[in-house]
Amino acid sequence: MTNRSSPKFLALAVVFAAAGLTACGQKAAPPAPAPVAAPAPAKPAPLKAAFVYVGPVGDAGYTYAHDAGRKEAVAKLGDKVATTFVENIKEGPDAERVIRELATAGNKVIFATSFGFGDSMAKVAKDFPDVYFEHATGFRTSDNMRVYEPRIHEGAYLAGIVAGRMTKTNVLGFVGSFPIPEVLRNINAFTLGAQSVNPKIKTKVVWVGSWFDPPKETEAAKTLINGKADVLLQNTDSTAVLQEAERQHKYAFGWDSDMSSFAPKAHLGSCMLLWGVYYEKALNDVLGKTWKTGATKWGYREGMTDFVKIPDFVPADVKKKVEDAKAGLKAGTLDIFKGPITDSTGKVQLAKGLAADDKWLGGVTFYVKGVEGKVPASK
Repeated sequence: MTNRSSPKFLALAVVFAAAGLTACGQKAAPPAPAPVAAPAPAKPAPLKAAFVYVGPVGDAGYTYAHDAGRKEAVAKLGDKVATTFVENIKEGPDAERVIRELATAGNKVIFATSFGFGDSMAKVAKDFPDVYFEHATGFRTSDNMRVYEPRIHEGAYLAGIVAGRMTKTNVLGFVGSFPIPEVLRNINAFTLGAQSVNPKIKTKVVWVGSWFDPPKETEAAKTLINGKADVLLQNTDSTAVLQEAERQHKYAFGWDSDMSSFAPKAHLGSCMLLWGVYYEKALNDVLGKTWKTGATKWGYREGMTDFVKIPDFVPADVKKKVEDAKAGLKAGTLDIFKGPITDSTGKVQLAKGLAADDKWLGGVTFYVKGVEGKVPASK
């Protein structure tokens, strides 16, 4: 038998006694609960923004440039924004319907990218005070509607420098969309740029009454070439003018986008619109709650316009003239419209020594000296 007084016996007794107490209702302390992590803060919903395009995104020109700008802004802002677009929207009642539908769908920023969308956007803006409306190349503003515009006449002036030196007939051609100040500035700047290197320059204009109509643009180019124009520029949105120039062994320019690949033998350079820099700013304004109404007019200095892809066959001195002009635009020392500016009737529109301000630029309704014909009435 085990001696009850032995150390081994006493140890066993303690163990059995503890077990007995547990059996009699004594419970062991439960383990401490694991700490619960605080829920992550909810991620803010992306800002919904919509773009209304007057032409197709595949036009290789104006609408293509806008959509490239949209994509650039999205790439920089990431999941802070969610964008959509609608294309081929006609100016007028159809535009108002589309803009209203986009506002109703919860878009907090709407960009309308053509001058003719202005009236429609202004109507819808009144009914949606909590939505921000942005109108390209327009002039109407309100508490929740503002305008933005590129100084693309800078590109037209640079193109004119090249055209003035490359022409053999001293006749330039311009395919116009609508006779509004925006387009008339471009015609005049193109002519003044050419006259800065060749005072003999004359410019002929054919109006097509559309922003995007390749067949009409082609016919207009043919008419100008038949009228001895051997270098063409256009204020329309397709590559048609440039391609027709190549077919007829003449020169022309890209407009709004780099069009060099469409007619490499005719292409003398492309007047670029770089919308992304503004779209990033505008969306950041809304995200940061710093959006204010008004007008933004940017050009080469701000990185919204450029003139690119002058081919190797253009003489070096012409290229240098363009680069010098770019440097002047960048520094703010080159004023494209500086008096005296005389219109095609001989009337002085800007006095000697005066530089045009934005109010003057917005009121251009005339051809400068050297542009043939009369400005048609604007509808």
